[in-house]
Amino acid sequence: MLVSMWMTRTLVTVTPATSIADAALTMSRAHVRRLLVTEPSARGELLRGIVSLHDLARAFPPDVNPLSLTATDRAGTAAGRTVDAVMTTAVRSVAPETPLEEAARRLLEHKIGAVPVVRDGIVTGIITESDIFKAFLEVTGAAVPGVRVTFDIAADEDPLAVVVEIAQRHHMRVVSVLSMSAEGKRLAVVRVTGPGAERFVDDILKSGHRVVSVLHTTPRT
Repeated sequence: MLVSMWMTRTLVTVTPATSIADAALTMSRAHVRRLLVTEPSARGELLRGIVSLHDLARAFPPDVNPLSLTATDRAGTAAGRTVDAVMTTAVRSVAPETPLEEAARRLLEHKIGAVPVVRDGIVTGIITESDIFKAFLEVTGAAVPGVRVTFDIAADEDPLAVVVEIAQRHHMRVVSVLSMSAEGKRLAVVRVTGPGAERFVDDILKSGHRVVSVLHTTPRT
């Protein structure tokens, strides 16, 4: 999966010359916690920085919530300041073709909630924690009713080979197969759908694997 498949394309932006009070108002109306700071060009919107709710909060008096209805009236000295005075200019970004897991790794490593998606200096989108959560739910098949089985596998074992044969035997469809390491052990997390769930789990056990958990899943309505 690539960033371009999951990024948010409808952007909420301000310019460096936008007043801090107006930026706060834009943030409040759009229900977002960060704004991309851009300038128009013949090629598109050039990225100049990013301004977060934390940046705006530091610019306002300490007793004023920048997203409140009265923030503009109580802005004080902040009313005359512009976004370029508080924005972050050393912005970490990714390209549209960046693998989604690489974007997730950068968010985690740098403890940030989003990164702009940029090509040749032009903003094409933004990838947020929420976008990555949506992708995770999709790739794990969380919306598909069925059974999720977690079981031990050997270090050199292919969980897909184990699961496909058993699923075909019981006329079940494999929704997702993931593997991970936890507490020094390698685990497979498999989601299948179809009428043979109990027989599927029984055959996983008979194949010599220790079943850690079995969860019957129903998508939320």
